[in-house]
Amino acid sequence: MKAVADGEDPGKIILGLNEEVMIEELGVALPAKLDTGAQSASLSARQIRTFKRDGQDWVSFDLWVVPEQREKIGLEQDQWRTLELPLSKHVRIKRRAENQIDGAPGYSRRPVVELTLCVRDRARQVDVNLTDRSDFRFPLLVGSEALVSLGALVDPAQSMSGGAPSCSKEETVGLAAEETE
Repeated sequence: MKAVADGEDPGKIILGLNEEVMIEELGVALPAKLDTGAQSASLSARQIRTFKRDGQDWVSFDLWVVPEQREKIGLEQDQWRTLELPLSKHVRIKRRAENQIDGAPGYSRRPVVELTLCVRDRARQVDVNLTDRSDFRFPLLVGSEALVSLGALVDPAQSMSGGAPSCSKEETVGLAAEETE
């Protein structure tokens, strides 16, 4: 057994199939599905539009959470309407077989933003693609890349076992400095 020094990552955490995840940049906590079969993380968005600001690529979007769920989690209009973030890149995501259209490419192109996800007391900056997830129960999907970054193991027998996210701003700010070193 390895001793853990102060400030060192204590190792793996076990999370349930679904957990509450805080998105630091948006100031919202959303119910999320943790999916080891998906590579990337996806956030439900509509009205997605890329644009230039000061020579940089940006993306604007409306965070899409069904109205009943918005009320339940206490989302204010300014937390889900016309959000703007720097565009990190675009990714190609393979379409599901049932969504294939004859003659169309077998993938969709999605904008990606860098977001800080907090689960329990762990915060990590991860790439998150924006797509309409209104047909799904959870507005946020956390894939394997983000799970690895969080040091998370998923126990599908558990759900919402992590409790409310409790990352401090200091932990989040400290991450950016660590990642650039």
